[in-house]
Amino acid sequence: MAHRIITQAVVVGARVFGRAFAEAYRQASASSKYSQSVAGSTSTSSHNFISSGLTLDEACKILNVKPPQGGKANMEDILERFKRLFDVNDPTKGGSFYLQSKILRARERIELEVREAAEAAEREEVKKGWTPKVYKDR
Repeated sequence: MAHRIITQAVVVGARVFGRAFAEAYRQASASSKYSQSVAGSTSTSSHNFISSGLTLDEACKILNVKPPQGGKANMEDILERFKRLFDVNDPTKGGSFYLQSKILRARERIELEVREAAEAAEREEVKKGWTPKVYKDR
């Protein structure tokens, strides 16, 4: 009699575990397909948002700076604010590690945006090619 109860418990447990595993696998597969479709249809900035979790607007609000206009930003001002906020939130001085990490990610996000804009401008320049000035009267 006891062996029947034990066998039923094992079978039911295996069935529950199997269903949970199958559902988790379906969700992981769907998530993977979704992230691939999003990454394939959007620019690299969106992909960087996915990896860092910060938008450019959030990063600018955290450091209290203006967003880069045309890929150009006052990096001295950004670094000055970063250093001040990073030092103020130092955990050894009673600050918050969470806030310190957010400040670091905000600086990285802004630098990434500026770097990507510079690379895009460089690629555009290379794509156009170099056109020398030709003087016909010489």
